[in-house]
Amino acid sequence: MELEDLGYNNTLANYRKEHNLDSFEIGRVISEHKDRYTVKTNLDEFDSELIGKLRYSASDTNSFPAVGDWVAISEYDENKALIHAVFPRKSILERKTINKDGHTQIIATNIDFGLIVQSINRDFSINRLERYITICNASKIDPIIVLSKVDLVETEELKELLNQVKERITNISIYAISNQSQYGIDEIKATLIKGKTYCLLGSSGVGKSTLINTLNGSELMDTGEISEKIDRGKHVTSHRELFVLEDGGILIDNPGMREVGITDSTDGLEMTFEKIIELSKDCKFNDCTHTNENGCAVLAAIESGELDESSYKNFLKMEKEKEHFESSIAEKRQKDKDFGKMIKHFKNTRKSNKF
Repeated sequence: MELEDLGYNNTLANYRKEHNLDSFEIGRVISEHKDRYTVKTNLDEFDSELIGKLRYSASDTNSFPAVGDWVAISEYDENKALIHAVFPRKSILERKTINKDGHTQIIATNIDFGLIVQSINRDFSINRLERYITICNASKIDPIIVLSKVDLVETEELKELLNQVKERITNISIYAISNQSQYGIDEIKATLIKGKTYCLLGSSGVGKSTLINTLNGSELMDTGEISEKIDRGKHVTSHRELFVLEDGGILIDNPGMREVGITDSTDGLEMTFEKIIELSKDCKFNDCTHTNENGCAVLAAIESGELDESSYKNFLKMEKEKEHFESSIAEKRQKDKDFGKMIKHFKNTRKSNKF
């Protein structure tokens, strides 16, 4: 295997040279377990940990290596290594941390495409598709929709579901597949580009791990049996992991996410709901909220049937989440600033008392 098979490129090579990292081995983080990282190089895999300087200089948990990161390492024992540097990330796929205002959680880094996997049975939700697409757009990652388990519905029902998706979501590739019958698998395989990284996104039990096995032609991932009661696969993936496929392409699997919190993703919302943004330019008022104003072009489009009302409501919901996240960030920064002032005042007081 060459480093290029893992996604190594000229940008990374130039950074390595400019920062005098030539003496270290270069690898990519393929899994993480608390403070331990598995790093894959062109020759081997290493159980790795951060050097103390990196560990103690990290500003927050998002500064630590994540699956997809490129790192400089040195081997100190058989298949054990120390991480000396983390390369700059070209993209960060993240979501709002559940129940923690103003905090984000990194899903993976250095992603080129987001494979949004959703089964056509009880998990099917265009609202959720738009949510994942928004997260991809905000991260400058190209979204691709994969509708799985199409063998569970009749041909006409599948056509109707595909039409529903295409009416609300445009300019995004959509693939309908079945891991059981292999329907549509060859189409996806043909699109995978060697050296490019694809992150699988979706709820638990939609068939992400099975899709990885199917695309690779071998059992890379454990998969759960289908539950007859809920008609959905059982949750199997417990951590994020990166795989290099034999025929090219790099896949990152991650635990299913039932809740996908929106962060400060203004650009992501504008790209996902481009039609609403374009319509809003014709609103009578520049500060139109598109909720009850006279002369609102968005509300007029809903009334005429030009704009899907469900998509509009989903946009408002995510816009509200974004605003809440931004206000939480501002509040957190103010608290940190106030705390810093308090510490400074305390130190100055102690210094004055000494004299």
